[in-house]
Amino acid sequence: MAIIDGSSKRLKQCNFKLNLLLEVTQAINQNLSIKHLLDKYQDILVNNLNIGQILIFKYNGTLWEEILNYGYTRGPVIHPVSVEKDLLVFTDISFVTASPNPALKWFDIVIPVFNNNIPIAYVLIGDIVEDLEGISPTIKHLHFIQTLSNIIITAAENIRLFNESLSQAALKRELELASKMQNMLIPDEQSLPKNEHVFCTAYYQPHFEIGGDYYDFIQLDDHLLGFCIADVSGKGISAALLMSNFQANLRALLTSTISLPDLAGILNHRVVKNVQGDRYITLFLGRYNYKTHVLEYFNAGHNPPIFYEKKQSRLTFLNQGCTAMGMLEEIPIVKLGSLTIDGPAKLLCFTDGIVEVIGKKGMETGTRLLEDALSNSNHILVNIQDIIRFSLSGEKAKLIIDDITLLGIEFPG
Repeated sequence: MAIIDGSSKRLKQCNFKLNLLLEVTQAINQNLSIKHLLDKYQDILVNNLNIGQILIFKYNGTLWEEILNYGYTRGPVIHPVSVEKDLLVFTDISFVTASPNPALKWFDIVIPVFNNNIPIAYVLIGDIVEDLEGISPTIKHLHFIQTLSNIIITAAENIRLFNESLSQAALKRELELASKMQNMLIPDEQSLPKNEHVFCTAYYQPHFEIGGDYYDFIQLDDHLLGFCIADVSGKGISAALLMSNFQANLRALLTSTISLPDLAGILNHRVVKNVQGDRYITLFLGRYNYKTHVLEYFNAGHNPPIFYEKKQSRLTFLNQGCTAMGMLEEIPIVKLGSLTIDGPAKLLCFTDGIVEVIGKKGMETGTRLLEDALSNSNHILVNIQDIIRFSLSGEKAKLIIDDITLLGIEFPG
């Protein structure tokens, strides 16, 4: 009779556990939230297994976070549990009732949960209520608790990864849209000025989907051409947004009549207002007069463009100007640069992305190759094509760590 009663009791317990596991499985299949799954888990342990304390830490891909706390109250005499200090040492289910670690003395058992040999969660159980037979349910139902914990934590991790993949997919779509919008703001080769006064060309390669480089050509009137190249510090979406805002301001402010030093001051003020000291923008801005052949410019902390006069075989770096936009609340002085182009010449503007790539190849300085590429009678278009072929093609593209922009102007003279 006792044997029958024992078998009947074990069968009852097995059916009880199977029914609970079925409930949990159905909850998972119903795509319930992590909170709902944890509520179900807590209800089973507390109301069915008489467990009084539950504490769960789960790794969220960046850091450990507490996702369930039942019956564990932190006070002035309780040492808080730290995953890094107290739990990472556990690789198997461990009883910690007699642990000398003061942070664990309120618990009876630690259940680590691993995925591909990497810990993703730790379940701590304590304040066990013994049944009438004096046997702790932790021992009686240990394998069931372990199985249930693994199912719940794995489900929670799958939900996290699924939501993360959805977020990444959404972000990817947003980046693709932002990239298309930004490309609409960057002038294409066909739209660049090409006439008897100038031949303009450019090359633009963002490091990510969207970039922080910017160049532009603006025809101010029949005989005055404005152009610029700029680079915002940092990378990513925030850099691209700042540069888009800067482009809008520049296009609204640059006219045939505004003083370039005044323009520099206004642009600096607007950048300071937008970035609040977090970023800055380097800028080279020029204005070329077809009639007088005078190029006036200012360089705001940008890589000095290289000007090459073909007859004289002479290189000049255009570095007159001021500090970068946004570095100081007020620009103390703007040194306006000016030169008269009285013969065949060409101008190469660039951002530091190309300089960094070239510098990694053992060049003495990043601009040496650019100087060599420019110092000949070839057309500026050929020069830029040579730079791209030598520095950015094939395996060399792996060295790129920043946006790259090249802007060239051929002056027939």
